[in-house]
Amino acid sequence: MNEPILFYEHEYYFLSNFSAFAVLWKGKLYMTSEHVYQAEKFEDENIKEEIKNTRSAHDSKKLASEYKDKYRKDWDDVKLGIMKEILCEKVNQHPYVKKKLLESGERLLVEDSWRDDFWGWGPNKDGANHLGKLWMEVRKEFKDAEEK
Repeated sequence: MNEPILFYEHEYYFLSNFSAFAVLWKGKLYMTSEHVYQAEKFEDENIKEEIKNTRSAHDSKKLASEYKDKYRKDWDDVKLGIMKEILCEKVNQHPYVKKKLLESGERLLVEDSWRDDFWGWGPNKDGANHLGKLWMEVRKEFKDAEEK
């Protein structure tokens, strides 16, 4: 079982930000972790609320891109940290996600996106896979916490 886990779709889809696991974030309930991530790109509360209320993860991403000129100035500096916080909240709020994440053991986690070579491994399978790396960090932290 040393094969990597590819989680863009299929059995490990729960690791995708588009999967249907609501996240309570800063006192508000978002339909998916993608909704949270897209909303966090902004300081404007009206834009955040508009994104929160979109009907799907895809729609939240699409709407955020329409406001690209209004991203918070420090977004590129903080986005990885924010994503990790979102993933931790998803694990804390969903026992199923926590159980399945811990069951993945030490296997490599890869967002099997053929488009995105920042969060996933991209079209040439040589991308940064930041989402997979963050999931592995979160898995280790939760595993270590359980062992204490």
